[in-house]
Amino acid sequence: MIKKTLVALSAIALSAGTLSACGSDGGGEAAADGGGSDDTITMGFAQVGAESGWRTANTKNIQEAAAEAGVDLKFSDAQQKQENQIKAIRSYIQQKVDVIAFSPVVETGWDAVLQEAKRANIPVILTDRAVDSEDTSLYKTFLGSDFVEEGKKAGQWLVDNAADADVDGDGDINVVELQGTTGAAPAIDRKEGFEEVIAANGEISISQSQTGDFTRDGGKQVMEAFLQSEDDIDVVFAHNDDMGLGAIEAIEAAGLVPGEDVKIITIDAVKDGMTALSEGKINFIVECSPLLGPQLMDLAEKVLAGEEVPTRVVTEETTFTPEQAAEVLAERQY
Repeated sequence: MIKKTLVALSAIALSAGTLSACGSDGGGEAAADGGGSDDTITMGFAQVGAESGWRTANTKNIQEAAAEAGVDLKFSDAQQKQENQIKAIRSYIQQKVDVIAFSPVVETGWDAVLQEAKRANIPVILTDRAVDSEDTSLYKTFLGSDFVEEGKKAGQWLVDNAADADVDGDGDINVVELQGTTGAAPAIDRKEGFEEVIAANGEISISQSQTGDFTRDGGKQVMEAFLQSEDDIDVVFAHNDDMGLGAIEAIEAAGLVPGEDVKIITIDAVKDGMTALSEGKINFIVECSPLLGPQLMDLAEKVLAGEEVPTRVVTEETTFTPEQAAEVLAERQY
């Protein structure tokens, strides 16, 4: 249905002569897919990086959706560095693209470059992550998950399963937290939502919390340090699957059984995480879908056609237990 809508909107807009590419073939460092033609929309997309399976799937989906919608996509990988994203966005402004979309590495520090885009009359769409700015006129809409709600779902599972989570039976549930990139919206919001819910149970507490930077290696290294510093860890709350998978490696290397000796809660539901969940190595996963491409292209079409769009578009997501993961694993797209 989304694809049909995109085709219809594109045909109407193009026939009315309201949409035209402002991009050039000029090869700035941010450009990856070549220049556009006068009858296509040119989008500059500045991605966070390729730090996880989720991000890889997100990039692929955006690229495929752009191709299907006939959008000329100029793509850049910021390698998890804000300065690289700002450089890419400025390159898109210089190339006079029609629309800019990006997933901010961190929440703050965007006002200056977004003001530049606004002065150039290039609309901006935020995807996956928000920016912390008092001036909401700097972007048209934010498409992505409700990260606070994801944290709440993770916390609620722990509250509901507190008896099983008290692995050593001492009446206290000791949680260690593997945070995402410091300053990133999902790291801030998932922590907030999780802590809000577990506060309802006085037996649950977080003893250590450290960033694993959303990477598998980071999750492994931080978990190794946690295990060396204390021996009564009941639960790991990882802000994404990749860090949780890294934690599994560290737990197994310590001679413990993940999912039994240490309960594990993660967020994302990428295929590797879902596989570990189906095997009982992870106990619960909150879904965060990376398949934002079709919605992003649809929003870009509408913004450039002068249509009103919501300032916040939330993706629909669910949760998975090991049994549910086993049922859907074969058909997972990412």
